[in-house]
Amino acid sequence: MNDIKDDPFINLYKKILTPSKTVCQKEFTFSGYSYGDVFELAAGLKKTLARRGGEKVLCLCTANKAVTAACVLASLAGSCKLILPYSFSAHAMTEMYEATGFNFAIADHPEEIPAGVEIITPLPAAKENINPEMIRHPDEPFLRLFTGGSTGKPKVWSKSPRNLLAEAFYLKEKFALSDKDLFVATVPPYHIYGLLFSVLVPFIAHARILPDIYTFPQEIISTTNKHKASVLVSVPIHYRAMKVDNLSLPSLKVAFSSSGALDRSDGLYFYKKTGLGITEIYGSTETGGVAARNISEQTDSWKAFDTVSWKLTGSRLSVKSDFASCEMERDADGFCLTGDEAREDRENRFVLLGRADGIVKVAGKRVDLLDVQNKIKTLPTVSDAVVVAFPTDKGRESVIAAVVACDLTETHLKKLLMDMLEPYAVPRRVKIVSSITRTATGKIDRRRIEKFFLTDKK
Repeated sequence: MNDIKDDPFINLYKKILTPSKTVCQKEFTFSGYSYGDVFELAAGLKKTLARRGGEKVLCLCTANKAVTAACVLASLAGSCKLILPYSFSAHAMTEMYEATGFNFAIADHPEEIPAGVEIITPLPAAKENINPEMIRHPDEPFLRLFTGGSTGKPKVWSKSPRNLLAEAFYLKEKFALSDKDLFVATVPPYHIYGLLFSVLVPFIAHARILPDIYTFPQEIISTTNKHKASVLVSVPIHYRAMKVDNLSLPSLKVAFSSSGALDRSDGLYFYKKTGLGITEIYGSTETGGVAARNISEQTDSWKAFDTVSWKLTGSRLSVKSDFASCEMERDADGFCLTGDEAREDRENRFVLLGRADGIVKVAGKRVDLLDVQNKIKTLPTVSDAVVVAFPTDKGRESVIAAVVACDLTETHLKKLLMDMLEPYAVPRRVKIVSSITRTATGKIDRRRIEKFFLTDKK
């Protein structure tokens, strides 16, 4: 690592793998694993994988936050590279296996893992096996995030230690997170947002996390209040579900939301009942975190993180930061073009105007409309198909609709699609027709199709 010995990031990087005795004795998961336990699991995983020959690629198919943290530590120590799935379903696992290849897995549901993949059970070993002088190069990809067959190209985004850890360190400092904090999350750690905010950020802050994933509104409220949690990591759909009369969360100091735009009325309700404005994080798997805004600011515009530069390329937002994946194309100045259109606002903020490509958000997940359309066209008797999306409100969330020329019934078509797409990517509204009119150049009147769905609601 002589070529990066003067890199200021290296000291922060090494610090993660050199915990003090005091830190090792601290709880990581509430009434569960200590930080020392996590390092021992990482050391055991490294020892187990060292006995296997060839390149080790480990798929993290677990919702266990302590085990997830241990796997990240083991990978940073050079024992393996990691795959983070977008779903544990059998067809998602098969699709991911074919696209990326992995030979080992840690799995909560081993029955969904493709044949030939070895299931690893982490066992503790002496934490001294994790040597901070043997860390992976900070700019070497070590984690691949699989975004699924209905979420655009490429299907895989790589992250280096710098990509993820620089963002985690920044978030810790920006939001003043410390070992006094207790995190409660409604999102799993196998999504990038969950990995960062419910595993890596608290780990770096030497904070505690509640081990489970809470999704029901009363469960979120009662758990937060029972344990006096100070940090809530959640998503728009769960904030909407928390629009209940007994909403009161006096112990919270920060509530995060990501994976889609928060409905303004939901945010205002939360603010009115708790006195705490929800902090929305804007970014994507490939760009990393880009900007934030808080409902208490009474603005729709976003403020870029201090470590992120941005500009408009035409009407498209371009960003430059250490958080962006290596697969992103960069211009001569190092800026990456995002899929979002934006306009400049005062005080160096920007307002998002919607997607510039065919990718939309459904239930916080990205869906590539063209990919869904192409998959529909592979079904029996389908001669043509057009897939469109409509906004559910002023946010970035959408409802997918499809016009399909085929001999299938709507019910049969949706059943076939459920076998090849994740549930959120299956069109909610479908119109079966005998044919779809196109121009001589093969184009369709998309406005006419959209108008049809908007005026003929079922």
